[in-house]
Amino acid sequence: MGWSTRQLAELAGTTLRTVRHYHEIGLMAEPERRANGYKDYGVPHLVRVLRIKRLTALGLSLTRIAELGDADEHPEEALRKLDGELAASIERQQQLRTELDLILRHSAPTELPAELGGAVAAANVSAADRALTVVMSQVLGKSALDTYAATLRNYEVDPALAEFDALPAEADEATRQDLAERMLQAPAVRKMLAEFPSFEDLSADAPHGADFARRAIVLAVVDLYNPAQLDVLVRMNC
Repeated sequence: MGWSTRQLAELAGTTLRTVRHYHEIGLMAEPERRANGYKDYGVPHLVRVLRIKRLTALGLSLTRIAELGDADEHPEEALRKLDGELAASIERQQQLRTELDLILRHSAPTELPAELGGAVAAANVSAADRALTVVMSQVLGKSALDTYAATLRNYEVDPALAEFDALPAEADEATRQDLAERMLQAPAVRKMLAEFPSFEDLSADAPHGADFARRAIVLAVVDLYNPAQLDVLVRMNC
């Protein structure tokens, strides 16, 4: 006399429902029944349940185990494939931990790639500049964003830049002209203009093309800065 379904489940460290489910999906054949109608399980059934448990614990789905058929005693190919998937998953998790470390160490914004976000946080730029950086991160390529991040890491706060961030929309023409001239003389701006590549170079590896990147950035600038600030930017480029 063998084991009942309940006894088999207890021996295997599983549940009645699980054993019945294995029968339902064809992972385990129904055993013969005793005279009283109860199922009569033997050692092969215990081995089968334990093997299924082990394979699912390793990461194989019940569907994949069913596909293996009689080859599930040592499914080398399936296990090697699983090993590769786990290796890729671990690598991705390690990358995520690196990014999380950068975000936590620099209190970086989560809407930006970790390196760029860290540079933005360290530079303590205005909310508008930060939002513009978000748009740039979506339309410029990696080399351009790396260059921009390097520029931000060398960012120096200047009174003229702070005035620009606080410039009211109704600022008069004299104020705007004076600010444009002083911003052009600010060491941080002069350094950025000298080191920052032209837009053509910056958008060379733009994923959607230079024209798309240009339109997106121009739209963002118009949306983020008030009329007086936009006028100052135009004067600086005259």
